[in-house]
Amino acid sequence: MKTMTTDELLNLFDANEDLHVIDVREDEEVAQGMIPGAIHIPLGDIEARAGELDQAKPYIIVCRAGARSARACEFLAQQGYDVTNLEGGMNEYDGELEFK
Repeated sequence: MKTMTTDELLNLFDANEDLHVIDVREDEEVAQGMIPGAIHIPLGDIEARAGELDQAKPYIIVCRAGARSARACEFLAQQGYDVTNLEGGMNEYDGELEFK
């Protein structure tokens, strides 16, 4: 499974890369802030909503600490998606937050 650190993610944001982030945390966790531009799909909904994703795009998957996003990555990779797990998740992320 591909992984990246939060520092690597922040460097990509600083370089104005076109990023596709999926946040698999629960609603109450997302209410505390999420990575700007991230799509919220709770882990329990990933299987049902995978069809909403574009297999031609790479995705960065994030949760609170990295375990749930790793499970989402495993599933999505088996379905043919290009996914990268964010190591340490939101616990390690110290960039800007977006509130929905």
